[in-house]
Amino acid sequence: MKLKEDLNPFLLQVLHSIIWVYSAVTFLPWYFLSGASQNLSRAKRVKARPVNSTPGSPYRSVNSVHCLASVLYPGCDTLDKVFEFAKHRYKERDCLGTRELISEEDELQPNGKVFKKVILGRYNWLTYEETYLAAAHFGSGLAALGQKPKSNIAIFCETRAEWIITAQACFMHNFPLVTLYSTLGGPAIAHGLNETEVTHIITSKDLLQSRLKAILLQVPRLQHIIIVDDKPTAWTDFPRGIMVHNMATVQALGAKTQNMSKPPNQPVPSDIAVIMYTSGSTGIPKGVMISHSNLIAGITGMAERIPNLGREHDTYIGYLPLAHVLELSAELVCVSHGCRIGYSSPQTLADQSTKIKKGSKGDTSVLKPTLMAAVPEIMDRIYKNVMTKVEEMNRVQRTLFVLAYNYKMEQISKGYSTPLCDSFVFRKVRSLLGGKTRVLLSGGAPLSAATQRFMNICFCCPVGQGYGLTETCGAGTISEMSDYSTGRVGAPLVCCEIKLKNWEEGGYYCTNKPNPRGEILIGGPNVAMGYYKNEVRNKEDFFVDENGQRWFCTGDIGECHPDGCLKIVDRKKDLVKLQVGEYVSLGKVEAVLKNCSLIDNICAYANSDQSYVIGFIVPNQKQLLALAELKKIRGTWEEICNNSEMEKEVIRVMAEAAIGGKLEKFEIPVKVRLSAEPWTPETGLVTDAFKLKRKALKTHYQDDIERMYGGK
Repeated sequence: MKLKEDLNPFLLQVLHSIIWVYSAVTFLPWYFLSGASQNLSRAKRVKARPVNSTPGSPYRSVNSVHCLASVLYPGCDTLDKVFEFAKHRYKERDCLGTRELISEEDELQPNGKVFKKVILGRYNWLTYEETYLAAAHFGSGLAALGQKPKSNIAIFCETRAEWIITAQACFMHNFPLVTLYSTLGGPAIAHGLNETEVTHIITSKDLLQSRLKAILLQVPRLQHIIIVDDKPTAWTDFPRGIMVHNMATVQALGAKTQNMSKPPNQPVPSDIAVIMYTSGSTGIPKGVMISHSNLIAGITGMAERIPNLGREHDTYIGYLPLAHVLELSAELVCVSHGCRIGYSSPQTLADQSTKIKKGSKGDTSVLKPTLMAAVPEIMDRIYKNVMTKVEEMNRVQRTLFVLAYNYKMEQISKGYSTPLCDSFVFRKVRSLLGGKTRVLLSGGAPLSAATQRFMNICFCCPVGQGYGLTETCGAGTISEMSDYSTGRVGAPLVCCEIKLKNWEEGGYYCTNKPNPRGEILIGGPNVAMGYYKNEVRNKEDFFVDENGQRWFCTGDIGECHPDGCLKIVDRKKDLVKLQVGEYVSLGKVEAVLKNCSLIDNICAYANSDQSYVIGFIVPNQKQLLALAELKKIRGTWEEICNNSEMEKEVIRVMAEAAIGGKLEKFEIPVKVRLSAEPWTPETGLVTDAFKLKRKALKTHYQDDIERMYGGK
């Protein structure tokens, strides 16, 4: 993505000449001092190879030629041993940090809505030793409340320090931990709790009142609810037989009853550590059974791909849902390597976040993280917000920004760094994430090339795009930090191997030229044990090969490049055959059109008995209002979104973006519905990782589907 300059040609020529002279003068010293040749050779080297020469052979990392990695530290074959090892090695280091709440107030908005705003103070930290003790006491307290080894226990809670303390307590005492998204609806929560037959659940005061309390009568086995919030509160109006406790009380009970020797019935590698319920993007959530050995293999593979992990000052910011495998794996990687984790939320992440009172600091400004994970939806928002501000600059500022952007893009493609541009041009943008980020990890969905390149350039750090699933402990591939190519997810991690399986219906074959294509299968010690109480899906999605290795069939379509890196090109469930015979990849259409500045989110939809594609769109409010003003269309935000003339204008702009993104004519949505309300996990239309819930979106927009297809 090259940005366009808009100054007069003479001044542009002068600026380009200055840049050329600077590049020429500094070329030789910078070439040798910056290590550009080594950077380029690392980026271009072969990263994975087929195990043998037969078509469809698995690809394996060049760093795991002889065997797949499965253990992070010698002798640490269960998660409790890994944490104990980290506690001994990093005893006095900060481990988990929580920001203090100074004040909270309601703020009336111009539209009449009331937003809660907060002023937050400094981070308070628990050391590794203090965290270990807190987990040990909590585990003993749960045992004193009747929780038995190998009996399931649930956590239904926001991302916070108490979540990880609970997880470590369960790992120590061999309590399989059932994880549920905090945004799941009542029926899905009840389904998970009843299927796993839990008697104890850990939750927060807010979630108990807003979601859990309403379904307690539907969960007859539940006996104990443990609230993680500090302040003790009197709990009333609960069904008979349910006791409510505070986490601090349970920890105090555990401190009294804890035996100084290790807990009985300690886990073995094959024991279940987590039953992780998926976000339910295609229906009722499924519980994925993940063993201790599965998770250790997964975090071993991830850790190998992050350079210099465990430096004394490495700080990770935790704000994505811990019930999602990306966040849980990332935090376990950090804890096992002595990094500190400061907790945040999407509403308090930056100075401009929705819950931060104007004039006070967001979490990234205070924490200044060096490591961060993000889903593409969040990165896309940052990209669009910054580029909107660039458009608002005066002509000189905008041109200088564009020149610096294009200059840096050219330099990093040659293996060079650009310290002057980073210091003088991109410093302000970089400060949005605290100014010290050295690695950004993207996962959960494909990241567009434009957004990936923007994050590389403006945040002055590599973006490791990863690919993995709950069923593979989040591990599959991560692009190397020296690889600045876009649109790819990297080579297989050292804990697994990847092979492509022919999919005839979609026309994908492992004999395709120039690159083999097919359904992605992931095999290795990180592949989960299967779905809880779901043998039908286990037989469909998992298998064990002749060598005893376990494999998972992902349903995603991939393409392997000559250097062993993987590109995601399609998804079986996203492919729709139109009435006239053409196949449309809905995910591909959405990925291209989300780059349009007018679109914040989009769901493409097609019926196989129809001849064209339609779309549901969450428009960018600022861009759409500007377009409405240009076309002299007035009204409230809802009225503008419902205006048929605005729909036509959006289709026109969208079609231009689609042609630029090389979509075929039959792939471009012909009709659209503009949504005045954004899609958030709370609406039930996207998952916690902001993946589209196609079934829920279809139900939500059923009347519009009928209208756009001529039914109404």
